[in-house]
Amino acid sequence: MADTELELRLGYHFCDATLLRRALTHPSIGREDNQRLEFLGDAVLQLTVSEMIYAEHPGADEGKMTHLRQLLVCEEALSSVAQKLGLGAALYMDHGEECTGGRSKPSVLCDAMEAVMAAVYLDGGIDPVRRIIRKWWPRPESIQLPLQDSKSRLQELLQKNGGPSPTYEILSQEGPPNDCTFTASVSYEGRIIGMGKGRSKR
Repeated sequence: MADTELELRLGYHFCDATLLRRALTHPSIGREDNQRLEFLGDAVLQLTVSEMIYAEHPGADEGKMTHLRQLLVCEEALSSVAQKLGLGAALYMDHGEECTGGRSKPSVLCDAMEAVMAAVYLDGGIDPVRRIIRKWWPRPESIQLPLQDSKSRLQELLQKNGGPSPTYEILSQEGPPNDCTFTASVSYEGRIIGMGKGRSKR
């Protein structure tokens, strides 16, 4: 799928086409990939989705809003939006990654979706990001996912009595960029209370 077709689906035309190209470039290419944009896109989505939930759910407490946000920014939700947009077909990746199903991997689609939203933000500001979210993102109530994942349950439990949020840290990263294993820790009030490994930073 050409970049221009993706722009039509998004409902946004890039002034700087190189931003979109970078957002669609998988790390397997080895240069000018989308990882830095992915980092920024995570924050952009957290902000805009939080803003939307805050406005649309005036009676929700912090725990409820945290859960709703998690439903909208988790890997399953982002990869689902990416599939509806046809994002996989627009990605630039090497032949090896493509042969192993890279265009349909939820983790790849999630990362690319974050990168695309960062590119939109850098190119046009926050308003087009809001419009794309309202057009393509599902309503929290319609998402068919488990009621809460472990991260959300932990956060809600710790905040239930007015405590601070837990903090997460990536301790190590092993393997090539397109096939990493991450080791992460979760801390509460300065003390590590859990560690784990996985193929996604999440």
